[in-house]
Amino acid sequence: MQWFNLFKANLRKEYIEMKRYLPNTLALLVTFYVIFLAAFFGIMFIGDPASFDVNVQYSIVSVVFWSLTMMTMNFIGFAIITEAMRGTLEQLYMSPLGVWKIMLTRIIGQFLLQFIIMIVLLFAAMLTSGQWLSLNPMTTIPIILLTMFSMVGVSFMIAGLAIIVKQIQAFLQIFQFVLMGLVFVPISVAPFLELAPFVKGVNMVRIVMMENLTLTQLPWFDFVSLVTNSIVYMALGLIVFHRCEKIAMKKGLLGQY
Repeated sequence: MQWFNLFKANLRKEYIEMKRYLPNTLALLVTFYVIFLAAFFGIMFIGDPASFDVNVQYSIVSVVFWSLTMMTMNFIGFAIITEAMRGTLEQLYMSPLGVWKIMLTRIIGQFLLQFIIMIVLLFAAMLTSGQWLSLNPMTTIPIILLTMFSMVGVSFMIAGLAIIVKQIQAFLQIFQFVLMGLVFVPISVAPFLELAPFVKGVNMVRIVMMENLTLTQLPWFDFVSLVTNSIVYMALGLIVFHRCEKIAMKKGLLGQY
């Protein structure tokens, strides 16, 4: 019940902020849609006509998941920066529940809201291009939920850095292009990327949506790799976050900005 109340409060907080700053939310959606249009028209004018449909479908999934991964993985870092700027970061540390639990429920709530935005962006992209992908929620949603754990783990690592350094906006701006490369480059071209966070999950969802597959049609090894990847990065994220917390407390950095 304690976890549920914490999640409900943070989900409500994230919804109110998105609603209150609606122009910013809409601008975010429009920005990613314009990025898709740039990719779509680029493929239309200079791409290979023989593989046009496949390239457009690939771009749709990649842009949508780039938006989801970027907003999820940067979220806790931005939340820490915002709390520090508002002078409320120390107040969070007074909670008996612990900051990591607050941030975890907050990012889950944010993920659900961003997932809705992702669906809107996905349908807008498919409607514009005329390329309709297989959504198959019974297959895609479990894979996305498993993939989310690795995203959250990296987000905790970034948050740990933010607790100590405070100003990491420049790093996050650069990081979004790194995420773009990880999302757009297929594992078949660079197999070592399977070790990176979330890449395996994005690749699996892309295959499912483009080839209309079900869970039983995917290799069992893919699920083993995905689950292992998610557990490892989630654990590393929490370890790094707690370690950075201890460093910040030892140096008296929590109350500084």
